[in-house]
Amino acid sequence: MTSFPKAFSVLALLLATVGGAAAADPKVTRQSERIEHIRIVSTKPFDETAAALERSLPDIDPGVRRALAEGDEARAKQLENGHTLFIFLKRNFGELLPGEPLQRERLQVVRRPAKAHQYEIGNPVTATRMTRHQVAAALYAPLRVVLYENPAGGSTFEYDRPSTLFGRFGDRRVTSVGRELDQELANALEQAAR
Repeated sequence: MTSFPKAFSVLALLLATVGGAAAADPKVTRQSERIEHIRIVSTKPFDETAAALERSLPDIDPGVRRALAEGDEARAKQLENGHTLFIFLKRNFGELLPGEPLQRERLQVVRRPAKAHQYEIGNPVTATRMTRHQVAAALYAPLRVVLYENPAGGSTFEYDRPSTLFGRFGDRRVTSVGRELDQELANALEQAAR
């Protein structure tokens, strides 16, 4: 039979070991990457460009997410209805930015809100083709795109080239999907900007 003090010291040693492992400092690594940034400048007004993009890329169907969660990739592909890209989310980023001065009233400047939208664009089926090989690829899926009214009164898209984002994982299967996204995203944005 084990005495209480001996059992207590074994338990204390075990807790200290487990607690020590849990309290260990995380391992942090850093690496620099070369990311290619793309800018598409158009003379087309912001509102027209935003409307064109939103007409060409539908909002994501919640059924696609459900089908993927249930492991039914065939059903998810069917629900895509021929579209390669979707808008996951649109933020009116212009509400957060100072706009053009409209008038001055007793030292206060009334401003027209800036025109800027931030979009999350992608395809959940395409994302699973990458994240099944590299879960960290979820960092860039869906992709972020910003559209804003430029100083000339036209519109500008900016984004980072998908293959350079996904290429950082060093997995040819992930990079290959990133290259597909390069073309799909460029096509969609350039068409909206025309």
